[in-house]
Amino acid sequence: MSSLYDKLWDRHVIAGHGEALQLLYIDQHLIHEVTTPQAFDGLRMTGRKVRRPDKTFATMDHNTPTILADRQAIRDEISKAQLDALARNCAEFGIELADMFDDRNGIVHMVGPELGLTLPGKTIVCGDSHTATHGAFGALAHGIGTSEVEHVLATQTLWQPKLKNLGIKVTGKLKVGVYAKDVILHILNRYGVSVGSGYAMEFFGDTIENMSMEERMTLCNMSIEGGAKVGLVAPDQTTFDYVKGRTYAPKDDAYLAAVEDWKTLKTDSESDYDQLIVIDVNTLTPQVTWGTHPGMGGGIEENVPAQAAANEKALEYMAISGGMAKKDIPLKHVFIGSCTNGRLSDLREAAHILKGRKVAAHITAVIVPGSMQVKHEAEAEGLDKIFIDAGCQWREPGCSTCLGMNPDLIPAYEHCASTSNRNFEGRQGKNARTHLVSPAMAAAAAVAGRFIDISRPDWEKELA
Repeated sequence: MSSLYDKLWDRHVIAGHGEALQLLYIDQHLIHEVTTPQAFDGLRMTGRKVRRPDKTFATMDHNTPTILADRQAIRDEISKAQLDALARNCAEFGIELADMFDDRNGIVHMVGPELGLTLPGKTIVCGDSHTATHGAFGALAHGIGTSEVEHVLATQTLWQPKLKNLGIKVTGKLKVGVYAKDVILHILNRYGVSVGSGYAMEFFGDTIENMSMEERMTLCNMSIEGGAKVGLVAPDQTTFDYVKGRTYAPKDDAYLAAVEDWKTLKTDSESDYDQLIVIDVNTLTPQVTWGTHPGMGGGIEENVPAQAAANEKALEYMAISGGMAKKDIPLKHVFIGSCTNGRLSDLREAAHILKGRKVAAHITAVIVPGSMQVKHEAEAEGLDKIFIDAGCQWREPGCSTCLGMNPDLIPAYEHCASTSNRNFEGRQGKNARTHLVSPAMAAAAAVAGRFIDISRPDWEKELA
């Protein structure tokens, strides 16, 4: 009897069995422009080649501008240098690259699943903490540092300590207006941002079984915000259907054989977890963060916690007071996108609310698809027209306003309703103030000009 994580680990250990550090074989290495320049320089200094360029895939995402004109003539010298370096390095070392103008381009954690590079049973690494996203497929996926990027490039292996197992059993039916983003924000608020420290965090239960792959990716994406290195969901028919037919996925008989193997990738018993948390989401409401880490949040109808020493610094930075209603937070910006919520289903939810309505006069709303594929699919469905007609800006793909590493910055001291994953000080720009929500909550806030409870039966009256 063993957990899903244990099974994935055991399949990939090639040295150091039973020791504190064990050597894992890496099936897929995803890279981008920010964490690779030093790694490639290290290869040159030691005269090494990339061990398996066929198991390495690159995309440009963190530094890419989302306005087309800026994309064609990047003005930030550091961003341009990193993007140019990735292009040169991929050409020199024979690595496939989806550059800014490639139809496969997008945020690294978007393109892996879209292309079928992300598959159940794989070990997947990337120089980005939100690599945990890929665990939604039953893959052992996590972020690595720049020196580890070099090690994987050179050897296709990685020394790692084995984690413990944390099971999070989620049960119940989510109310209309409540989404996977609300589930993970609730977990972080209730159990803290270090609940998963030292663990692989596996989500399971009837709520998870009824979620789409996009929703499962949202959960695993933010498992890192709970301190976990790895987020996991066991693969099932939903997973198999999503993977089938994608560019790099197995085909025909190979696919059928792979599915039979993937069906074995599940935790045998709840007793296999070192720790178990059980959550009932039947009464869960839309979540809004008020502070400076993802655990500082709660239901929309709950006021900001009363002034306390533990909250003082966060409240001061956010310029809000204890006891304030979340509906009174003075929003000026809305961002819908990121590797957490930049998928087609996220944009559909936002468009459903924005259709036929207008963004409030004091709100700047920016919609950024997470990938070229999502952009093209959204435009084919006419979602871009809905957004533009509502007064939103429709952009090119990229990490965008999730982080202050490209031109898409929130002005200092202004509040943003964001579908991204982090609300740290300065995350979206110097002194910017971030409130994490679901795409539907962000869209409703764009129209209302403030946060509203979209799970209430009469919520649309607040958009009139």
